[in-house]
Amino acid sequence: MAAHSIPEKAELLEKLRQGDFAVPDFIYVPPLSFQEEDFDALATFLEKHRQSFKVIARSAHPEERWFKGGTFDSLETYADAGGIRYARSKMIKLAQTSRRLTIARQQRFNHAPELDLDQMGVIVMPFIDGSSVMAKMIGGHWEFGYCRDRIHKLQSEPYITRTPHDRRLVQLSKDIQKYLGFPCEIEYIISSDGGIHVVQAKDISDIDILEEKESRRSIILDGIRRIRKRRNYRERPLYVMDNKAFYIGIISQCEELVSECATMRKPDIAQIIASIHAYEVHLEDFALRHQRYAVLGLAIQDTVDLYQIANHYLDETPELQAKLSKALHHNLYQIDIFLSEADTLIAKNKFRINLCSHDAYGIDTVRNPLWTVFWNADRHDEVVGDFKRVGFKTGDTVGIDIGVDDKPTVYRL
Repeated sequence: MAAHSIPEKAELLEKLRQGDFAVPDFIYVPPLSFQEEDFDALATFLEKHRQSFKVIARSAHPEERWFKGGTFDSLETYADAGGIRYARSKMIKLAQTSRRLTIARQQRFNHAPELDLDQMGVIVMPFIDGSSVMAKMIGGHWEFGYCRDRIHKLQSEPYITRTPHDRRLVQLSKDIQKYLGFPCEIEYIISSDGGIHVVQAKDISDIDILEEKESRRSIILDGIRRIRKRRNYRERPLYVMDNKAFYIGIISQCEELVSECATMRKPDIAQIIASIHAYEVHLEDFALRHQRYAVLGLAIQDTVDLYQIANHYLDETPELQAKLSKALHHNLYQIDIFLSEADTLIAKNKFRINLCSHDAYGIDTVRNPLWTVFWNADRHDEVVGDFKRVGFKTGDTVGIDIGVDDKPTVYRL
């Protein structure tokens, strides 16, 4: 795709605006405008929206259509050229840091293209305070996913329904898909006054949807007799995360470092930091070898005391402590990135995958929805002991069977 081409996100919004759909006023700011500091058109646009203290800046890269929804960020920012420059810089920075692994995994497993982040453009819209609804047709039925309700103080979990809160959404979605001429995923913002605003459309005609494929290959018969029943099941390669053991290892190295025993072969700070980095490399290597994976969290973030002990063990040598503290803080960041790429989390009830709109009901989750399989916190020691007794380890394949009572059974295969 040529660098000067209009991204799909901006192209489809413009087409919908021309079709008299309720698209908020917007402007596409191409990468050349940022490179040449040419913001005259942006200034004219923002002048029309001076009453808005902030706007929403949406990523608009020409290759973005080949990546999963939510890979690149949308940011609230100040309604001036400086705010838009800041938002674009942060989008690029996030793509190079917290989004780097998800981009690399999509390039490896989904054949997404290489990216020149300097070609990042931005779509600017007035900020609309409201809830996000995403619509698409699955198996001949429209479904609507609700998330990020900014209007009400009482928040609810993301959920999917075939019966939206406003029946106008059904006909509007049909009209948009018919107008565009291909299957699409549509994102709406529902404002506090009930207004329905179309803020994004994505062509999903090339995305494989298992339900539709199975329906083309299947014949419905009249009954079944069987001894063993499975309602829900999946298998995944497993990563066992035990950060309690990891921090104990770091503390042990620090203890050896400060020990006064002259005969002991002491590690230096470089060796300690290298062991932290090796853990991060192991996480990334696992994520790049397995397109979909499960994480068994024997200890994820519930070792706060151990983290603080490790973080402050070298306080009497401030220069070394600063290096260790920086490395441990960066390590927390890398663990979060790794966890965000897992589609299955097995952990105690305190933890769960935090779902945004794309994660909860985006088109890419239709075939592989995110699962959080949990045990109650009061059984934590008992369950961790059971996992260790059975011998679950990184690299195993696990099966998860969800029974009729919605209680999962995890198998080491």
